[in-house]
Amino acid sequence: MKIGVISDTHGLLRPAALAALEGCAHILHAGDVGNEEILPGLAQIAPVTAVRGNVDTQGGAGRLPLTEAIALGGVLLYMVHRLEDLDLNPAAAGIRAVIYGHSHTPEIAWRDGVLFFNPGSAGPRRFRLPVSLGFLEISGEGALQPTLHTLAPPDPA
Repeated sequence: MKIGVISDTHGLLRPAALAALEGCAHILHAGDVGNEEILPGLAQIAPVTAVRGNVDTQGGAGRLPLTEAIALGGVLLYMVHRLEDLDLNPAAAGIRAVIYGHSHTPEIAWRDGVLFFNPGSAGPRRFRLPVSLGFLEISGEGALQPTLHTLAPPDPA
């Protein structure tokens, strides 16, 4: 199962992001949607699960949950926008991956057997960071394979 992971769109749904997400079975948006039109745009590709980010204060995005647990491909995933708002011990809760955003910095890290996956920002470029999103492949055995996909490279120093 191929899952698209996107965050920090801040109201911008890039055509390159839509093209990259084609063929995903599900899309996870880790907050800072910025414009409620983003989610229906993503839903034209696959079902979408999203959480509210710190800029999502109005409209449909403002009504998103702060956290979300979802089982996909037989694996329990937990979504939160800001990692500091993680309100449980994922390993103790049987969660295999924590999907988050906020920092705009892509990251793949394993802690106590749990994947911590930040796809970076797919919206307007921030700082000198790349514009990116991610993919999470879940095999039939429940193995997780995260990858990052750069939509635009970082600005030169």
